[in-house]
Amino acid sequence: MLKIPLLRRGEPYTSLDVARIPHHQTRDTFVEVSQANAGLIRRDLRDQATARAKLTNLSTAELVAICRLAADHFVNDTLQLGTDPQTPDDYIKQVSATTGMPHVMVRKNMQKIRSMFAEMENVLNGLTRKIDWEVLDRGFGEVEGHAVSFFPCAESLGVVLPNNSPGVHSLWIPAFALKIPLVLKPGSAEPWTPYRIVQALIKAGAPKEAFSFYPADHAGAGEILRSCGRGIMFGDASAVGALGGDSRVEIHGPGYSKVILGEDCANEWEKYLDVMVASIVENGGRSCVNASSVWTPAHAEEISEALAERLAKILPRAAEDEAAQLAPFVDPNVASRISQIIDQGLSESGAREVTAAHRTEGRLLSWNDCSYLLPTIVYCESPTHPLANKEFLFPFASVLNVPQNQLTETLGPSLVVTAITRDPKLVQRLVSSPNVDRLNVGPVPTNRVSWDQPHEGNLFEHLYARRAFQRAASF
Repeated sequence: MLKIPLLRRGEPYTSLDVARIPHHQTRDTFVEVSQANAGLIRRDLRDQATARAKLTNLSTAELVAICRLAADHFVNDTLQLGTDPQTPDDYIKQVSATTGMPHVMVRKNMQKIRSMFAEMENVLNGLTRKIDWEVLDRGFGEVEGHAVSFFPCAESLGVVLPNNSPGVHSLWIPAFALKIPLVLKPGSAEPWTPYRIVQALIKAGAPKEAFSFYPADHAGAGEILRSCGRGIMFGDASAVGALGGDSRVEIHGPGYSKVILGEDCANEWEKYLDVMVASIVENGGRSCVNASSVWTPAHAEEISEALAERLAKILPRAAEDEAAQLAPFVDPNVASRISQIIDQGLSESGAREVTAAHRTEGRLLSWNDCSYLLPTIVYCESPTHPLANKEFLFPFASVLNVPQNQLTETLGPSLVVTAITRDPKLVQRLVSSPNVDRLNVGPVPTNRVSWDQPHEGNLFEHLYARRAFQRAASF
């Protein structure tokens, strides 16, 4: 039986209280994960200065060098998983076992994490706008002839993590290079990735004290976010609760990402169908950067038919199949509830499921003892329809006609917008919109990441603040 311990400032600790995580297919217990209660977490986090001191003793350049080494360790090496060795192939099978994610998707996510490690220099330059690293090390210096000073807002970053996709863990890794220790609460079904990331960093030379790993219940997660000076929480509106108003905690919820066609490109929509498909389908549609809607000033019904024809060919495959594009739902009740929500939305006038006519199976499918939701395209007549701006953990997208002059007024919060247009006025309206977090101009899939650009907020600005700083010439 595999057993994953806590990490208390890097030291493994086996708790009497364990969570037994089942295999998604057989439902037999696959791994036992030690659990940290709120009292233990509170006690440990009374001393955060020790871990912070371990990182401040290293320069930013040294931390970036550690990340480069960790890139290779994470992807290629056998690392410790509690008392057991974990090969890269073990990791892939373990993630798949408890999350249902096909092996090919896990490998792609591994490469995303490897890239974050390997590209840390570019990542930091993007987050800090190319501030000289010596300024970060000393806390003060000059930028373009002006004196500047930055100070940390926290001695550690607490992160409450999700289960949806391993690649999401690349978002918190830069905190290590920014000299902020990490306090991690893994998702209940996906402890593998954060644990392996930590082990890769430690093998690369990182001080183990910089990492705490606390699988926990909701009370433990709340204690982490309350006790750390800064936090990140992944979850929808129902999970956020009172933390939604806490400026110390950055919330990563649904993305509501979109592909938008401008009037100048809508008549050539066939040229951009591959971009739409990739935006909707990549990574099994499980990411916040997957497109959940396509907005166009014309041809919405034709686009929805073409997308439905392409997506209806995507069917469940074995976890080991290199052509797999769908992941099953670990909890079949979740799949059933999502399907019911979609059906409820379709019961209201103004929407039609286009994929239904292109497949022989229903949307909710049991295959190989697993529950799947087949890719779903819905044509909506209006952006006010309940399904026009919905997001689910599988390839789902609405397609609708929206006049170009109404786009930015009705867009709503959107993590990523891919705007396929050469119209400078439309681009300027999107650039000026507070609802657009990331903007791709041209046929760039919504899920494509540029490492020198911040993702969903700026982690450096979340962890550091700038102070006024003046220094007399003789000092």
